Amino acid sequence: MNVMLIPVFICLFSFLAYKKWSPILLGPAMALLLVIVCQMPVLDAMLGPYLESSASFVKSNFFVFFLGAIFGGIMEVTNAAKSIAVWMSGWTKGKFVLPLIMTITGILAFGGVSGFVVYFAMYPIALHLCKEANISRALIPGAIAAGCWTWAMTAPGSPAVPNVLAMKALGTSSTADFAGGFLFAGVIQYIMVFAYLEWQKNVYAKKGLGFVTDAYVEEEMKKGQDKALPNPVLALVPLLVIIVLFNVLHLAVEMALLAGVLLGMILLWKYGGNAGEWLQICNKGANNSATVILNTAMVVGFAGVMKETAAFSALVDGLGSISMNPLIYVAVTSGLCSAAAASASGGMGVALEAFKDTYLSLGIAPEVIHRIAVIAGGTFDSLPHTGGQITLLNICRQSHKEAYIHMFMTECVIPLITVALLIVWHSLGF
Repeated sequence: MNVMLIPVFICLFSFLAYKKWSPILLGPAMALLLVIVCQMPVLDAMLGPYLESSASFVKSNFFVFFLGAIFGGIMEVTNAAKSIAVWMSGWTKGKFVLPLIMTITGILAFGGVSGFVVYFAMYPIALHLCKEANISRALIPGAIAAGCWTWAMTAPGSPAVPNVLAMKALGTSSTADFAGGFLFAGVIQYIMVFAYLEWQKNVYAKKGLGFVTDAYVEEEMKKGQDKALPNPVLALVPLLVIIVLFNVLHLAVEMALLAGVLLGMILLWKYGGNAGEWLQICNKGANNSATVILNTAMVVGFAGVMKETAAFSALVDGLGSISMNPLIYVAVTSGLCSAAAASASGGMGVALEAFKDTYLSLGIAPEVIHRIAVIAGGTFDSLPHTGGQITLLNICRQSHKEAYIHMFMTECVIPLITVALLIVWHSLGF
């Protein structure tokens, strides 16, 4: 079987994703096409490897997506996220607005709020902050995306799905490779994003490009203005409880998120409305979680079929015979899988489904594999065709031409530098 089938199918998958095919349609369609091209038994392959891989992913991760989406809905509808943002904006007194947006977004994401939910919670806040500072709206998507998908997703201790997937597959902890991960995925990556956002703010200011409003923006900025804000300390408590339970007491991420949801409902009840309105919050979160996890699971099923092909076996054997630094091998395979899956979660699911045994045979500590794979998975998941980028641009009413370059720099280039630095760090024996 021609090994070139794999990159051809990956490119085709990426192209169709760019053309806005739904992952729920694209996953089984690509799997079926692969089965036909490889002359595999159609029914056996689709009911076997495809559905088994998809179902296994849902079984392992459903409650992470489910509880994360409900928790995010609570933080959004009760104005808890806005309260934290307003409180923190007082610290900077109008300075460092874009890094502040990135930081607040990251705190929400690191506290267990689903990234896609953070988009909706942060956009109105970012509009207010950027209008006051006369900062171009084209810079908002890059700041929000960086908060969701860089240090908050890949640093040790994150309850983000890629970190959880690596934990479950490799038998590691959430803080695997703590020293290197904290230094590079945490501190240095944060500093690089901070510096880039400040630099671009100054570049736009010198060009005379500031905040431009329109009817939609004015309407968006009016949302939630009639609602009271909870005390910011009260708003932070559920986030902190999730972080402590997950990282200090080492409870399962599902239990930590459940505690955050219940505590959020108790502490923020009066800000969410009556019982009927709270039911709407939970219904919306549950529905959102089902869509997101199915999007990922359908792609993982495609990877499950791919893994059964002769072409894939030849590819793995070929990669294994290449004289490549094992750390680079982990990074390359994880990054490419994320590009193909068009998401970090899907890419990690694909990489761990396909390459876990290979990774563990390389003689690298599982903790190091964990951290490198997670950071690398957060690089090419941010290409123009990916759902996360398209969704955020649509929410922010920005085009790829206007705003994508800043998303690419913060989510792809800077994480690539980060994983390269971590590989050098471990190659030197640290």
